[in-house]
Amino acid sequence: MTVRRVAVVGAGSSGLACIKICIDEGLEPVCFESSDDIGGLWRFKVEATPERSSIYRGLVVNTSKEMMCFSDFPTPADFPNYMHNSQLLQYFRLYAEHFNLLKHIHFQTTVKSVTQTADFSETGQWEVVTINKNGDWVRHVFDAVLVCSGHYTHPLTVFSESFIYFLSPLFNFSGRCFHSWEYKDADAYRGKRVVVVGIGNSGGDIAVEISRSAEKTFLSSRKGAWVVGRMSTNGLPLDMTAITRFSYLLTLLLPKALINWLQPKKMKYTYLGLSSYPFPRLLDRSPLINDDLPGRVLLGGLVMKANLRGFVDSGVVFEDGTVEENIDAVVFCTGYRGTFPFLPPALSQGPYGELTLYKSPLKKTFLNKSEMQARWAVKVFTGKTLHTVLHTVTKGGNVIGMCVPLRFDTVTTFITKDTVILDFYLQVGVRPNFLLLLLRDPVLWVKVVFGPCTPYQYRLTGPGQWAGARHAILTQWKRVAQPFKTRAAHLLHWLTNRTWC
Repeated sequence: MTVRRVAVVGAGSSGLACIKICIDEGLEPVCFESSDDIGGLWRFKVEATPERSSIYRGLVVNTSKEMMCFSDFPTPADFPNYMHNSQLLQYFRLYAEHFNLLKHIHFQTTVKSVTQTADFSETGQWEVVTINKNGDWVRHVFDAVLVCSGHYTHPLTVFSESFIYFLSPLFNFSGRCFHSWEYKDADAYRGKRVVVVGIGNSGGDIAVEISRSAEKTFLSSRKGAWVVGRMSTNGLPLDMTAITRFSYLLTLLLPKALINWLQPKKMKYTYLGLSSYPFPRLLDRSPLINDDLPGRVLLGGLVMKANLRGFVDSGVVFEDGTVEENIDAVVFCTGYRGTFPFLPPALSQGPYGELTLYKSPLKKTFLNKSEMQARWAVKVFTGKTLHTVLHTVTKGGNVIGMCVPLRFDTVTTFITKDTVILDFYLQVGVRPNFLLLLLRDPVLWVKVVFGPCTPYQYRLTGPGQWAGARHAILTQWKRVAQPFKTRAAHLLHWLTNRTWC
């Protein structure tokens, strides 16, 4: 079965990468985007729209520009190291323009269904039904489909099954209850008393933002969190100094118990109420990335509370028995339900509500990882890695069965995702040959092994090799330094002339 035409559902970050990679492999991508613009989640809208993702006005990415960019398109040097959502959207526009991707996108066209054709067993084709802005229904046939619509469109709220125990007392609560999906800024909460439920990245951001103008803000946490800032020593991006191949090798060689024992004590903030007992081990939970949260707690503008238990009139009851009265609003930062209404249930979820994907590559991904998944998927479409997948599934029959919960209200480990994405690198054939690299280019070898694990490394060799990858790696610290060049040049000499990594 030869794959030629590929449907791409969604023109966000993953959708753009899929379009570009399909073109690189000689395929014909046809992208359907329900809105009138690219960007998906990262395009800010003043009001939240049903069935669409939504972000708040002040959202800043948690990954630095060099670590999160597409592997063959570095972020402009003058962009800040941690971009505001508007700057990230600008980067997407530059990417789409540079690779001429917009001509492949059908805007204001919604995918209503994706089903196997009647002769699927012979052709392997899919029927995609769409409706455009004029109300015209169109039936398409494709050889393959890439779903890039995301899973941040259906909030998990207090009216969801997981929060059913809130329903009865909730109707007696006099304040406003809503999900972070609806939150845009803190203007409406000036002088108010607000409770934020959930200590993920969104919960931390929103609690800090509201605490700057509210009378009092409370952050309710079930299990506590590791808290890390975006900045490392000397003002460098934390991920640029922490995520290296050498440090990853140490995590493989050293006992996990030793790593957890050596965990940074300053990340726990025990006396601020950010921890819980027993405290989660460092390698068992994703950290909360927030530069200001500990400081807001220390200044008293933000108060940590136990897990939310229920409501009493204008008050909120917590599991430790304490009650906060005269609460004006409760913001639930409780995650999302992963729903794909255009897919038949047999394809979109398993018997327990889980999303059945090969290697479970859904969670904890960003631009370069979703790009790698797309590179891998297109290789499967073209038959270049299909034998590897079939061999893996045949050898270990439960590999396909690895699942991602559609209800993201449970704590999951994150360290295994590194090994999962490593498998993708190996199957696509883009993992650098370190011994050969050491012999041929020792300067580059030092940068790759001891320097930040930037995505350009996966364009050095193999399919999709990019001639500019080496230069991008050698100049990555200069792009980090560029936004800082607002004072005398000698102050940045040490940074712009880093030679060891």
